[in-house]
Parts: sequence; structure tokens; C-alpha cells
Amino acid sequence: MFEILSKENLAQSVTKFVVHAPYVARKHKAGNFVIIRVNDHGERIPLTICDSDAEAGTITIIAQTIGKTTKLLSLQNAGDSLLDVAGPLGNPTPIHNFGTVVCIGGGVGTAEVFPIATALKNAGNKLVTIVGARTKDLVILEKELRGISDEYFITTDDGSYGMKGLVTNALDNYLKKDPNVKGVYAIGPIIMMKAVSDFTKPLGISTYVSLNPIMMDGTGMCGACRVSVGGETKFACVDGPEFDGHKVDFEELMTRNRSYMDLEKASFDRFNEELEGHSCGSVAKEAANA
Repeated sequence: MFEILSKENLAQSVTKFVVHAPYVARKHKAGNFVIIRVNDHGERIPLTICDSDAEAGTITIIAQTIGKTTKLLSLQNAGDSLLDVAGPLGNPTPIHNFGTVVCIGGGVGTAEVFPIATALKNAGNKLVTIVGARTKDLVILEKELRGISDEYFITTDDGSYGMKGLVTNALDNYLKKDPNVKGVYAIGPIIMMKAVSDFTKPLGISTYVSLNPIMMDGTGMCGACRVSVGGETKFACVDGPEFDGHKVDFEELMTRNRSYMDLEKASFDRFNEELEGHSCGSVAKEAANA
């Protein structure tokens, strides 16, 4: 069992957990993820390791509530335990000294950007960070990313904070000021990563994206996370999760990720109905067993 040491709500439906997982913390590198299971009735889901402390034996994970399992996770509190935390999984992010590098985080993808941005800064890069969110209340890890960034920009869809517009607008503005950017790392919604990759490709800027396909075992055995990169089939869990954004077939990825949307929604709706029928004291346990 892996004890939850602390819990913090970062934004609406976005929660940060610090979990005691010493073996994972000891081996963690930027870009690694874990597969967790909340309890023995739950499904396995991948979550990026946002931070780790090898000495304390802890890892930090951030989850957005979008389905039954992430909702069940959000109901856990400090002192509770997760049944399984398997990892670190995936390949570490390729870290290079580009001179100037831009890290772009969209929504909860900002949590995945943080350890990568830290590693790039430590590699000697000038770090430019761009964070995009729908609205001001959904911006996360601002203090942490401002603290390591040489320049930091925020965009919001509604203009409630920072620049109104998309992350590609902010990237375009920055490149007009400094055209010497050699590397971009973009993590967030698939459509955002596609837009960034389409923007940087004609400019010849190396672009890495972190893919989030349907995933089950996280070890390359099930094949559920297959993606097409440069015309070849890759498994995101063992070949990634980072890939060259200019070679990813984003249309195929979006189509595959929509395969179970109806079933996922039905499961989530049923779970929420079950929650409404339970007392607060037994919500997580009884509803999960239903």
C-alpha cells in the first residue's frame, strides 16, 4: 500500500497528491509516469510523476477529474492509501542544451511540463515557459514555473488572465522577438500539441510532445497505447511517452482516444449517481464496490 501524505486542490477538478513510494522516487527521471490503482475494484490509469524526493521517498502526482477512476482518486485524503503504484515507467524525456528552449503546457499538461522544464533549465538552457488554460482559475503551478523560468507567459481562452488567445499565439509573439529558439516541448490536449507541432514544423524547430493514448498495463504487452510516428507503430508506454511532434499522426491518435467515450461517460455518470446515494462517510469505498 502507498500512503497519501498530503492532498491539495490546485484548481477546479485538479488535485495534487504527495504519495509515499520510495522505490519509484529513487529511480524517477523527468518524463516518467506511474500506473496506479486506487483499490482492488479499480482500473489502472497512468499519471505523470510531477516531482519526487528520493530522500523522503515521495512522488507527486496531479490528476484532473475526468472519469470514474480520477473521481475516485479525488475522494481520497491524506492518510488513505493507494493499492498500486507501479513505476517509474516510460522513457525519460530527451534533455538537450538548445540554448533557448520553450516549454508549453496546456491545462493539466502543465503538471507534466514542470519536471521537464526543471531538467532543461538544469541542463543550461534559457527557459521560456508558456502556459495555456481556458480561464484564470484553471492555471496551475504558476509559482513553481515562474521560479525556474527566465521568461513566463500565460494565455487564457477568455482573456481573464495573461494574454487572450492560444499558446501558439504566445509562441509566435516570442519567436518574433527571439527567432533563435531551437527546441520546443509541448504537453497538453492533443489538439494543442498538434497545433504547436504544425506551427513549428515549417520553422525547423525540434518539437517534442508527450502522448496520452489509451493505456492499460504500461509495459508494452497489451498494445492498447499504440500510436503512429513517422509511419511506424510505436507503443507510448515503452517507446515514449515523448515523441517527435512533427512525425506523430495526431488524427489517428484523436480517433483512437474517442473509441470508448460513450462507455466512459456512462461509467462516470453511473458512479456519480451512486455517490449521490451514499453518505459522505462511505462514499469512496461503497460506490467503488458497486
